[in-house]
Amino acid sequence: MIRAARNRQLGAGAWVYAVLGIAVLLSVFPLYWTVVGASRSNTEINSVPPVLLPGGNLFRNIGRAFEQTDMGLALANSLIVSGTVTVCVVLTSTLAGFAFAKLRFPGRSPLLAAVVATMMVPTQLGIIPLYVMMANWFHWADHLQALIVPAVANAFGLFFMRQYLLGAVPDELLDAARIDGCRTFGLYRHVVLPGARPAMAVLGMLTFMATWNDFYWPTVVMTQQNPTIQLTLSELASGYLRDYSLVLTGALVASLPVIAAFLVLGRHIIDGIMQGAVKG
Repeated sequence: MIRAARNRQLGAGAWVYAVLGIAVLLSVFPLYWTVVGASRSNTEINSVPPVLLPGGNLFRNIGRAFEQTDMGLALANSLIVSGTVTVCVVLTSTLAGFAFAKLRFPGRSPLLAAVVATMMVPTQLGIIPLYVMMANWFHWADHLQALIVPAVANAFGLFFMRQYLLGAVPDELLDAARIDGCRTFGLYRHVVLPGARPAMAVLGMLTFMATWNDFYWPTVVMTQQNPTIQLTLSELASGYLRDYSLVLTGALVASLPVIAAFLVLGRHIIDGIMQGAVKG
């Protein structure tokens, strides 16, 4: 019976690994196909049967993409906007999340409800008044400030950090720090920030990806003279005859900063998962 149970466990484990392997292949294949398409010519991409191995035109296609568009400027703009917004959102969300989770002040619950209610409003409804403010009041149309300032704080980040800090930072730890002489900002710096590091990494990665991939608002307020990377990719994909090798090359170049952000923040995310598993 013991041997039969072990055989069943081995069989179940093999099925699990097989399913996971298929899921990994399906997840990685789009990125792999992007590399293949970026290293081939447009004729080779459209050939039948399709090519499945990388070619030797990768650097040539990258040079063509930079020659035909302002991809260097677009990458720099997107890096500035995404990096600044990520830092600001993580900072403001952690501060506000700490206040709503651990501090007592008048009107806390109604104010939190009002902030969360803003998440229910579709983004499209605020585009026109936001554009009027950016263009007519501040004269920031086609400037990076128009992308950065409206995004430095958001309701999702506040709610996410509040929910995390409710369980991650015990009240007893804060009381002990107060007894030792810590004031409110000292509590935030010495107690909250170390405990919130995994959630900050997750929020930072999500914010960076969302800002980097944002297309709607930059299309409204920016132009091709001062583009973000998504506007440049749309320029590569425009035209009657599309060169898919250039489109895939641009997509590959645009994916590299996102992959780098995950490599930088992934360790903190995994550390947080492991800490939660040990506590559990």
